[in-house]
Formats: sequence, structure tokens, C-alpha cells
Amino acid sequence: MKIYLVGGAVRDRLLGLADENTERDWVVVGSSPDEMLDLGYRQVGKEFPVFLHPGTQEEYALARLERKVGKGYKGFEFDTSKAVTLEQDLSRRDLTINAMAEKDGELIDPFNGQDDLNNGLLRHVSDAFSEDPVRVLRVARFAARFKPFGFKVAHTTHRLMKDMVASGEVDALTPERVFKELAKSLSYKTPSAFFKVLAACGAYERIFSSLSVDQPTKHVNQFDFLDHVDTDQPHLKFCLWLVAENLDNIIQVCQQLKVPKQYEQLAKLSAQFYQFVQAFEQQTVEAINDFFIKTDALRRQDRFEELLQVFQLLAVDINPIAALKKQLASIDIASLDKANIAQAIAQERKSIIALFLHATE
Repeated sequence: MKIYLVGGAVRDRLLGLADENTERDWVVVGSSPDEMLDLGYRQVGKEFPVFLHPGTQEEYALARLERKVGKGYKGFEFDTSKAVTLEQDLSRRDLTINAMAEKDGELIDPFNGQDDLNNGLLRHVSDAFSEDPVRVLRVARFAARFKPFGFKVAHTTHRLMKDMVASGEVDALTPERVFKELAKSLSYKTPSAFFKVLAACGAYERIFSSLSVDQPTKHVNQFDFLDHVDTDQPHLKFCLWLVAENLDNIIQVCQQLKVPKQYEQLAKLSAQFYQFVQAFEQQTVEAINDFFIKTDALRRQDRFEELLQVFQLLAVDINPIAALKKQLASIDIASLDKANIAQAIAQERKSIIALFLHATE
């Protein structure tokens, strides 16, 4: 029984990115499920044996081979026998930079991953790459994560990804996995590469089929501006990505990807009112009152603050909106006519808005 550190932890150490928060994954060669259980590990993998260390809770997977038997990333059979070698296990991984291992300070690199790290290349390990559609998403995500280092997708890998799109393999992707990779990519400093890589191989149009292929935007590139916004919050960048889309398209893509409500609600409000807030002080009293009602600004204050953050990231001056919202929130309801309180509140709001607009003339 031999244990090796594998994958991302090895890659990130070589890139100088590893720290105490780096997630570590381990491969166990020459063992069995029964032996792992006897040693106190807890099994968590369903499709193949993955175990949690009794102390660190880190993941330890038995070395495995896989054989494609059906569509999608679940269409595999696995061999986790003691005969499976480390190199065989590494050979089934997606990219060479993820197919390295370490043991006792020694680097095991059968597919020249370190050379590709040094050359900034995202290159597939073998043609088995084309059997798993999730790998298209992962390559795009790694392109986003490592764009600051100058990483590019290897030409041979790009061709393979195009073939996977043409064959329909990417159509087997599940909404949950697409959203997971999308959200991770949006959390990086340079998410534009995720969308660019998918667009270049034809996957963007297939995966986000309800969206416009060419989004109308004032930016030179429809994705580049995402790299220059001052936030690391993926749900805010999600709104920025979709802000030029029409409402129906946003609803469709949110349903298609099964995104959390926080993402969907904020994205719809951002797109719906983006043009409105750009000329906020030129709007009518009725329109501004309607804006605060539809955004539920006074009851859903946290969400409204996030909406203002989205607009601020889009270079909108949010100060007048925030100031007016503060005035509306300070209405003394106790001083209003109790006979028809709803009408009295509405009238007071409109009076405050009218005074605000008059002051800005």
C-alpha cells in the first residue's frame, strides 16, 4: 500500500500558489476498500471508493482505471483493484498539469505536466479526455483561473473539444455541473477566459442555448470587462455577464442551469433596471416610485444593496439612488393618517421623491 499526493495540490505548489488552505487529494495504490475501512477511513464515494482520513478528513481515493460505457460523465465503469498502478491512475486525468503526483518530496510526472506548467499550456493527457464532457468545462475554468499566468489551451486539446461539441457529447452535461464550474470561474479575477474558451470550441452556444450568441454591449469584447470589475463575488459577476440580455433569456438560462434564487432574482433586476438607473434623476415620480416597489428596496434591503453594487460595477452613480432610498426608509409612519395608511404612505413616498427630483434640477 502506497499513498501519493496528487492533482491540484502538486500543481499549485509548483506554481507557488499552495498555502495552508490548499485542498489536498491523495491516491492509494495497492489497497482495497476493506483494508481502508480497517484502518479507520470512512467511505464516501458512491461510484468508486473514496475515503476520508480519520484525522485530517482529507480525501483518499483508490487508484482506478475507467472504461466508457455510456453518455455523459456518469457513463463509466471503474476498476479499483490492487493491480492498478499510479501511472494508470494518472493517465485517466484531464490535463497534464493535473496528472502529477508526489511522494516523500519526489515528483512523479509521467506526462510532462511540469513542462506544460512552465510553458503555460493546458493540454489533455490522452484521447480519453473526449469521453467526459465535464472536461470541456474544466479546461475553460482552468483557462480562467490561470489567465494571469498566461496559460493557453493547447491546439490539440482545442480541436478535441470542438469534436466533443460536434459529436453531441457536451449535451450530456448536467445543469448542476455547468453551474458549479460557472460559479467557480466567476469567482476568479479573470473569468472572461471561461466564456472565451467555450465560445471558441462552440460549447458556449450549446451550453447556454437560451442566450444571445453576440450580446449587444458597449465593451470591446463581450466578456473582457468581467476581468476589470472590483469584486470577487460570483453572483454579482453573474449579473454583469447577463445584464445585456433580455428578461426572457435570463429566466430561461436560470431555469436551465437551476441557479440559486439569489442569482436569478438579482440578475433579473439588474437587467430590468440597468438602463433606468443610468438616467435615474431624469425619471418621473411615478417611475421612481415603481422602481423602489418592484425592487422591494425597503423590505429586501440586503438584496437592494447588492443590486446597487451591480450598478456601481457598471459605472452607474448610485449615490442619488442610495440617498433617496434612505429618505424613503425614514418615513415616520406613526405621524401619518391611520384611516387609510397605505394611501398615506404612498403619498408621502411620492412627495419625498418629488422634492428629491426638484432639488436635483
